[in-house]
Amino acid sequence: MKRREFITLIAGAVASPLRAHAQQRAGRRHRVAQLGPIPPSFFDELDRVGFVKGSNLEIDSRGESAAAVSYVSMAVELAKTSPDVLVVVGAEAGRAAQKATQRIPIVVIADDLVGSQLVASMPRPEGNTTGVAIFAFQLDAKRLELLHEALPGTRRIAALADRVPIPNMDALKSAAKRLGVEIVPYAARSEEDLIRIIDAMKVEEVEAVNLLASPILASKFQYLIRDRLALRRLPAILQWPEQAEEGGLMAYGPRLSAVFEQCARQVARLLRGAHIADIPVEQPTKFELVINLKTAKMLGVEIPPILLSRADSAID
Repeated sequence: MKRREFITLIAGAVASPLRAHAQQRAGRRHRVAQLGPIPPSFFDELDRVGFVKGSNLEIDSRGESAAAVSYVSMAVELAKTSPDVLVVVGAEAGRAAQKATQRIPIVVIADDLVGSQLVASMPRPEGNTTGVAIFAFQLDAKRLELLHEALPGTRRIAALADRVPIPNMDALKSAAKRLGVEIVPYAARSEEDLIRIIDAMKVEEVEAVNLLASPILASKFQYLIRDRLALRRLPAILQWPEQAEEGGLMAYGPRLSAVFEQCARQVARLLRGAHIADIPVEQPTKFELVINLKTAKMLGVEIPPILLSRADSAID
């Protein structure tokens, strides 16, 4: 799996380095179960802190391209293997994991772990679940503002999600009203739906697209979406900075690789013996605006200099 494959995942805890080193010297093999796609940065960080895939670390993977309806059965399968840690991506997968086990530590990467009722508290989660809260849906309105700033004459902007009702739609509508634009909602969870919907956007006079936070759209279908939008010459703002670096027009959010590295460090702490209650739910600490000027030129978009000056990175 390449860096570009997207989704999200697990977090961990505190432990005694001496104990961890003793376990590693003794040749103990740790087992991590994975529900959802995980990029290489996660395994690279685990390797850096002493847990090497194929050596002292065994990974059991499920659901790298699964639909949400499969999460429950896959979580049950993984729980039966009794891993040391169960790492899952997304709130739906998190709920499936919690139904499957109350004993195995679960690390979830999701939008809002408290709001999704996966944990009771971020500073001190209870039960067997902790993780990383990326608060991605809260950034969807900010992305709308940045997209409108890049395309100030735009009046009809699609909000492309992976479900209905669209999460945080009230915040999007409020931002749209303030900007004087119309939000046109769409939802898709399959390749066929995405092709049909993106083609329909052009017919329905959509001028730009706000690709809303989604582990499905940002991982399994990211290249299909990028290429179809380019074919229909539709400018879009995306969730992860890496997506703009790989051909999208612009993106705003935490760097995917950094989020997974953050999770890997938490998992390492759990593998070294820490308890879930000692591992707070974490958040990303840095957010980046990346603009791809090469894509802008291809689409005939001229990025305003003021916006360009605020970008963390501009791809020529």
